[in-house]
This record gives sequence, structure tokens and C-alpha cells, in this order.
Amino acid sequence: MEPLVISTWKHGLAANEAAWKVLARGGNSLDAVEEGVKVSEADPNVINVGYGGLPDAAGKVTLDASIMGPNGHAGAVVFLEHIKHPISVARLVMEKTEHIILAGEGALEFALENGFERENLLTPSARERWLRWRAEMEKDEDRLGILAESHDTIGMLAMDRLSDLAGACTTSGVAYKVRGRVGDTPVIGAGLFVDNEIGAAAGTGRGELILQICGSFFIVEKMREGASPQAACEAAVQRILTMRDRGQIKNPEGPTFQAGFVAVNKKGEHGALLVTNDTVFSAPAYPLENIQDPTGAGDAFAGGLIGWLAKTDDLSVQNLKRAVVYGSTLASFCVEQFSVDGLRDLSPLKIKDRYRSFMEISKFDEQ
Repeated sequence: MEPLVISTWKHGLAANEAAWKVLARGGNSLDAVEEGVKVSEADPNVINVGYGGLPDAAGKVTLDASIMGPNGHAGAVVFLEHIKHPISVARLVMEKTEHIILAGEGALEFALENGFERENLLTPSARERWLRWRAEMEKDEDRLGILAESHDTIGMLAMDRLSDLAGACTTSGVAYKVRGRVGDTPVIGAGLFVDNEIGAAAGTGRGELILQICGSFFIVEKMREGASPQAACEAAVQRILTMRDRGQIKNPEGPTFQAGFVAVNKKGEHGALLVTNDTVFSAPAYPLENIQDPTGAGDAFAGGLIGWLAKTDDLSVQNLKRAVVYGSTLASFCVEQFSVDGLRDLSPLKIKDRYRSFMEISKFDEQ
């Protein structure tokens, strides 16, 4: 089986590159996911993870992380301060103790005892943003409405040449959260779950949504029942939407309503899906067989969107949504093959088939 790595969000691209270097030289999946997400943890420009992460309401950067290997063992840390690489502490919890989760001061003491350095993780930029938020916040403001700035956890899954699966998740949590809040990331079965006989899944977004459905465990169990990774992600999102419709989700119309998943099965098939209230409609990531550098994807998207609108001569909201799907369809071919090379051998039938697939896995607002 060829190795693979998949992760969430744009900052996952650099993390994927680091993970791939481990896999390309014959390294194992557990080392790959740890090294991969450490890139995001160390990047001060990533405001959702590690050093540079936005602080809680008290101005303190608190970190959560989890890791899980092909042998089913797992480790996690919650509410950890002053340590740049919580994912490595989580791995030590997994490998050096009989526990799965260490929290707060205990996790910090464990990290320091094992050679990690105590550091100030609050960058000047993050502190400035926190001060601006604090100055603007009204004393009686509902805290559910102030957490929208950041919840872009990195979740990473990898398969090595032995077809062994591993996963890692790490985050600084939602910005300006109530001090002590913990999301899905460090909770095995919520933010991350790996079953080396079946597959693996990771979540991102508002942790409370993923916690409520045990999202990653749910997806792996769906794959155990025979669902593809994409279908399993769709089932998880549908479960969240069903709970929302039943009134079981807090603040369902707020800007923090967002949940996404990535998944991979033992065959190396993968899937992804994101649902959010922040966009006109929610379109999932289409599973591509040969992902390359997405150079040209933006131009292809713009050309597809504009071409659709010009051809249909219809600027209704519903047709705008379809135009975005068509643009995404064309962009996907640029992602599959480097640059615009993926567009040269396309047939109208192939475009039509993929457009239909995009439409089938897109969630449209009926308004």
C-alpha cells in the first residue's frame, strides 16, 4: 500500500509536507503525524494551534492535543500551558504512563520532568488581538457569541508502507474561551480515533458539536459497517444537523456552528466534509485520487464560476450556488494533476459526472 497523509485546513499543507518526508524515507505513521502537526504548533502565524494560538478570556494560551497509534494506544493532554509542542507530551503520556489523559498543572509538571522547556506562548500579535477583543466586549455579552474568531484545529491522519494508521490532533481551542474550557481535540473518540483494522478519523471546528456525537468514533464505526470514508463523514455531519433540527445544539445559528471531518480507511480511501453556517452553502472536500500542488486551481475555479454565470445568464442565489459548485468541479481537476495539466484531457462527460458528484454531496440552504 502506498503511504498517504491527510489533514485539515490550509496550515495543514506545510504539516503534510513534514509528515510526508517521514513516510517517504520509510518512517512509520505515528512518527509522521507527530512531526507533521508540530509544524503548525511552532508556526506563530497559525492562530489556532500552539505557539501563536489565540488565548482564552483571561489572556492565557492553553493547549489540547491527542495522538493515537496503530496498536490502539492513545495519549492526550488538556489545558496545558507553556509547552510549545503538546502533541509530543501527549505521545509521552501514551508511551511512558498507563494513563491516556493528563490535565493542567499535572500535565505541565509531567512535561517539564521529561525535558520540555517552559515558554511564553502568547505572541505580541495574539496579545494585541486579545486586548482588542477585551476592550470591545460588553460585560453582559453572551459568551456563545464571542468565540467565532478561531476553531481551526489541525487533525492529521497517516498510513505508512505497512498500511499502519495513526492520527494526531492539536489546538489552542476557540479564541477567548471561558478559562478551563476543553473541546473535542484531546478526547479519544471525539476529535480523534484510530482502529488499525478499519480506519481513522479526525474532527475540527466547534468542539462541542463533535463531542456531542463522539464524531471520530462514529465515523470509524460507520466504516466498520461498510461505509466509505466519504459516506461516513456525511453520516456524521447529518447526525449533527439532525441534532440541530431537534433543538439539541446550543446557538445553532451562531457563527461558531462549524464542524468538519477527515477520514481514511484501511484501503487508503479517504473522505472529508465540512458544515458551517458561515457560507452560502456547505460543500465537502471531494476525495481525489492523486492530489498534487493545487497551482491553477484558483483560476480554474474563477473561470468555471464566471463561465457558468455567463452561459446561464441567471444571477439568482440558487444559480450562484450552482456556479460555485461548477467552479469547484473544475478546480478539483487542477488539484488532481499539477497545474492546468488536469484540464487538457477532460471530456464533457467527465466534467458532468464530477459536477453531479459535487452536487450530490453539497448541502444547500433552501431559502
